[in-house]
Amino acid sequence: MPSDVLVLALDTSSAGGSAALVRDGAGVIERAGDASRTHGERLPRELMTLLEEAQATLDAVDRFAVCIGPGSFTGLRVGIATIQGLALSLHRRVVPVSAFEALAVNCQLPTPNRHSPTAIWIDAHRGEVFAALYDSTGREIAPPTAMKPEATLDAWSAALGDVDRIRFAGDGAIRYRDAIVKRLGSAAFIDDAVPLLAGTIGAIAAAHEERAVRPHALVPLYVRRSDAELARDRRHAAGEPRRT
Repeated sequence: MPSDVLVLALDTSSAGGSAALVRDGAGVIERAGDASRTHGERLPRELMTLLEEAQATLDAVDRFAVCIGPGSFTGLRVGIATIQGLALSLHRRVVPVSAFEALAVNCQLPTPNRHSPTAIWIDAHRGEVFAALYDSTGREIAPPTAMKPEATLDAWSAALGDVDRIRFAGDGAIRYRDAIVKRLGSAAFIDDAVPLLAGTIGAIAAAHEERAVRPHALVPLYVRRSDAELARDRRHAAGEPRRT
């Protein structure tokens, strides 16, 4: 990896989200976004303010990184489009990172142990969670799903058959703590805070140049279809004409 690589990273998967400048894998600056305003209102100004604070120019950015989801559909679209525009203007590549991976990296246990997996639960609203399961080395052992908390635990029953401890992280784990504890009891450890993700996303991008893609190749990780798509299908099933 070239020396002194500067990465500008953005996470818009949640209402607040975050942005970070990461140099050679070490955090330079990481800031939470203003959740009282939409991402569309704040970007790209928040990124320019971050660069000014670090006394860096946009031209100095070697690589971009962005959270591709899951999370807020609108937020993800705005964030990805913002990074695409900046990367295209500078002829730079972008490293896509999922919120699952960023959260899993944030809470990896200090001693790798296959009996201590990490469960990432992100609040998907409508009584569901976006969920994925990782071992403590970061290997995915259950793919992303969007289901009710109880259905998620049912789907993981085989993978969790002999674990003596499982760590849960994400706002979905906090919201559905009771469902987790009811099923797993003392085997479940639930993180009480949700970290900012942009710094971790930037560190991943700095360490993995081979994952960088051209801006147009970014693909959001929605996990499930949007409410607008579901509503359109319901109208079509009811015999309403398609809207153009």
